[in-house]
Amino acid sequence: MAKLTSRAEDYSKWYNELVVKADLAENSGVRGCMIIKPYGYAIWEKMRDEMDKKFKETGHENAYFPIFIPKSLFEAEEKNAEGFAKECAVVTHYRLKTDPNNPKKLIVDPEAKLEEELIVRPTSEAIIWNTYKNWIQSYRDLPILINQWANVVRWEMRTRLFLRTAEFLWQEGHTAHATKEEAIVETETMLDVYANFAENFMAIPVIRGIKTASERFAGADETYCIEALMQDGKALQAGTSHFLGQNFGKAFDVKFTNREGKIEHAWGTSWGTSTRLIGALIMTHSDDLGLILPPTLAPIQVVIVPIFKGEEQLQQVSEVAFEIQRKLKEKGISVKYDNRTENKPGWKFAEYELKGVPIRIAIGARDLENRTVEIARRDNLTKETQPLENIEVYIENLLKTIQEDIYKKALNYRDEHITEVNSYEEFKKVLDEKGGFISAHWDGTDEEEEQIKNETKATIRCIPLDNKMEEGVSLLTGKPSTQRVIFAKSY
Repeated sequence: MAKLTSRAEDYSKWYNELVVKADLAENSGVRGCMIIKPYGYAIWEKMRDEMDKKFKETGHENAYFPIFIPKSLFEAEEKNAEGFAKECAVVTHYRLKTDPNNPKKLIVDPEAKLEEELIVRPTSEAIIWNTYKNWIQSYRDLPILINQWANVVRWEMRTRLFLRTAEFLWQEGHTAHATKEEAIVETETMLDVYANFAENFMAIPVIRGIKTASERFAGADETYCIEALMQDGKALQAGTSHFLGQNFGKAFDVKFTNREGKIEHAWGTSWGTSTRLIGALIMTHSDDLGLILPPTLAPIQVVIVPIFKGEEQLQQVSEVAFEIQRKLKEKGISVKYDNRTENKPGWKFAEYELKGVPIRIAIGARDLENRTVEIARRDNLTKETQPLENIEVYIENLLKTIQEDIYKKALNYRDEHITEVNSYEEFKKVLDEKGGFISAHWDGTDEEEEQIKNETKATIRCIPLDNKMEEGVSLLTGKPSTQRVIFAKSY
């Protein structure tokens, strides 16, 4: 099994190799689009199922809306349309026909031009709010709490598997409310759902914050976000929750009669995460041997590998292995017994290290004699011998320990890479030599933010929600500032 390029040598190449060699995804025949393979999709299913459960616990229902959006609807909210215009794929015709000059070739039928062009959804606010207009007449119809699991298309020019593709899978929540206060509570609630999911299931520590005006979602009054830090010192936006104000209510004329009998426009939110989370999972935890997956999201939590000579010994080992497998499954632990005979144990060890299986159990002839097994942890590569008795209880507790340890390691890295700076020279030095999150003062203007971005490629990732007020001066203009913001280079 070929080794991966080391992270220290070429982080980007390491990432691309790992995605492909671990059987997560591969490039497709369509430029910028990916094929998510079964192992990668199994991780996404675990993410999806857990988030879906959390959405329903907070009162949301799933629905589905069309992938095609009439251009006139898409244009209705001007900021939203302008923000996504450069990434839109557009359907102009509805039929092909045979080329009269080449019967083996199909061409667009010029007579099949659509009366109105259709946008392939880059996001669904337009089509959903146009629908809400028919659903909402009174405050009694509110709130509407809808989530959609879907695919979207954003015609990215520079793509990378999971992190940025022309088509990707995601969920998008779209809610309508009777009051501003209720909509803001919804926005903040869903940010917390995302943050808790990232930290408790993905074992990824995040900073909760608010985006600056220039980084805000197109069409939103406020964008809340969770920002994670990857091992190469770059930030990755792991989820966003948008307070839309009445912008879409007004754009699509979504009105209702309030409790006082007055007519007003509905207040809205939208929020989303995507298969980009798989990229975050890889880059936060994995090493030069392959994936490191938190047990909560590992498709296979435990693998059992037999070590044997001859069919008789394999049969003896298998009896013990199947019993362990049965006990673990009864505890809800996903376990695979790999009794393939065409591959040697060492090859299997490397394969499951590459795939990030949290625990490997090896059983050989000596283990049978001693009534023990060898247990190897993927996260820290340690091995130990444990008795067979109550092995299922030991494994259950070990999986919890691994989950906690993976989070602690990521948290320590993140905390060690949050650096406070007080001058632009110090800012550039830390950015070049250390990377990570940089906490610095900013004068609150788009101009300073844009100049720093142009000169250093670092952006303001967020204004942290737990910020402490602190007097200071901004990096470039020296103007007074009352709080720090978080800068970083990002994906």
